[in-house]
Amino acid sequence: MARHHFGPLLFVKGDVMRDDTALAPALRVQDVVISTFGRGKSLESGGPIEASMPRIVVDMVAAGVRWPILTSAFGVGETIRDVPLLPRRFIRVRLQDFYGDKNSREQILRSSELDWTLVYPLGLCDRPGTGRYRVAERLSLSGCPLIARAGVADFLLKKLEDRTYVRRGVLVGA
Repeated sequence: MARHHFGPLLFVKGDVMRDDTALAPALRVQDVVISTFGRGKSLESGGPIEASMPRIVVDMVAAGVRWPILTSAFGVGETIRDVPLLPRRFIRVRLQDFYGDKNSREQILRSSELDWTLVYPLGLCDRPGTGRYRVAERLSLSGCPLIARAGVADFLLKKLEDRTYVRRGVLVGA
């Protein structure tokens, strides 16, 4: 397994929903931002992802950070075309609010001047990572496809050295 050194990590606690200055200090010396911001296992959104995206874009542009790598959800936007039938029904019935919030965020990001990458993990699970996964703009899938969170984390870190998917989305699955 290759080891990577990405320099010092900076952890900043803040609330981009309530504090317009929360993100700016964390962006001052960054080249790339990886965001896994989401609602966890909640099926309801409440709109925080869409509401925070304009502030994030403004702060990134002001700081000169051009490349956000953001995790989304499989089934958001155009990726719905690759979702097998059973999970697609679940998404349309139970996740409309949650996926609508992510889709709105993506529209804001896509219309920005940033060199974004959107990462669409298949169904997340807590299994150990294997270091093996498939990556493509489209994947042939069936059933309820999964990927370990550790696999997604591995992919996100490897993206720091690979700009293949700039201004594009990419599926990541086992």
